[in-house]
Amino acid sequence: MSDIEQKEINRAPQGEDSARCRENLEKAIAAVKEALPGMTLLEHEPMSAHCSFKIGGPVRALAVPEDVMSLARLCSLLKDNHIAPMMLGNGTNILFPDEGLDLLFIVSTEKLQKMFLLPDGALYAEAGVPLARLASFAQQNCLAGLEFASGIPGTVGGGTIMNAGAYGGELKDVIESVVCLYVPEQRLYELSNEQCAFAYRSSLFKRMGGCLILSVVFRLPAGDGDAIAAKMRELNERRRDKQPLDLPSAGSAFKRPEGYYAAALIDEVGLKGYTVGGAQVSEKHAGFVVNRGGATSHDVYDLLMHVRGAVYKEKGVQLEPEIIILPPDYKLEDFGPAVKGNVVTFTGAPEEASEET
Repeated sequence: MSDIEQKEINRAPQGEDSARCRENLEKAIAAVKEALPGMTLLEHEPMSAHCSFKIGGPVRALAVPEDVMSLARLCSLLKDNHIAPMMLGNGTNILFPDEGLDLLFIVSTEKLQKMFLLPDGALYAEAGVPLARLASFAQQNCLAGLEFASGIPGTVGGGTIMNAGAYGGELKDVIESVVCLYVPEQRLYELSNEQCAFAYRSSLFKRMGGCLILSVVFRLPAGDGDAIAAKMRELNERRRDKQPLDLPSAGSAFKRPEGYYAAALIDEVGLKGYTVGGAQVSEKHAGFVVNRGGATSHDVYDLLMHVRGAVYKEKGVQLEPEIIILPPDYKLEDFGPAVKGNVVTFTGAPEEASEET
């Protein structure tokens, strides 16, 4: 077990009422404006403009650091004021509430875009690099192993946290090491692949709070550039044929249950095309929930819960959402058995937890 994991396990949860949180947040925003006047800081920003679902009300603040150093400085200011940031990549796997989150400070990694080959041939990429761009860069340098990622809409940071994958490949297969900032200590850690404890759509970073992914080193085998490009075209064509890429969604709605495929189960219980308000189980791929226009977060949530209940009732299989649902105190309980609370952003005291998406 890594030191960083042990520290998280030993940390006792603490509470803080909303009035205190709000006071700390306002102080933090003022401190950021004073100390980092050149940083992009959006207040009361609607999250519908920052996620692939195109759903979500305003958050209190959204900051966009120019580089890793300014991100670290920002996080230090936030910690001094007892505020934990939520990290945001491309927002491709998240459902924000329509009511907004007025106690949330979001930090976007969109400008963390450095990517280059290291002297030993490994590939270095910062958290904000889109996975499609990463895969293209690898192909241009005749490095194989990231073909599966060429159509995944997320970023290096969010993809690492979720151990993103497709068509039989996962990021854990090609990651050598990860550098993260542990917010409670304001300390940098470099973790090996093994220390990251990757699992299906999960990792150490997803299971614990306080870690902000800064950069990742990928170890890829040499390959033929033309063959790699051909494989990427093949996979992307399969994706276009089978997935509803023409409508807003957050990717696969449910994790793959052991021994089954979520899309097949949903199709078998007759829910392909099922609609709640503006949200719909895709008619093209039952594993996706799409925004047909004007969908609210409640439409999506109610649809997800209906699907879970129907599949459990008819098939006896419990589906777990792959989409991160905010706020985190939603309880994923329906006609099926209760699953653990949807604590995906805050794992303890609000000032000590964070997650990148």
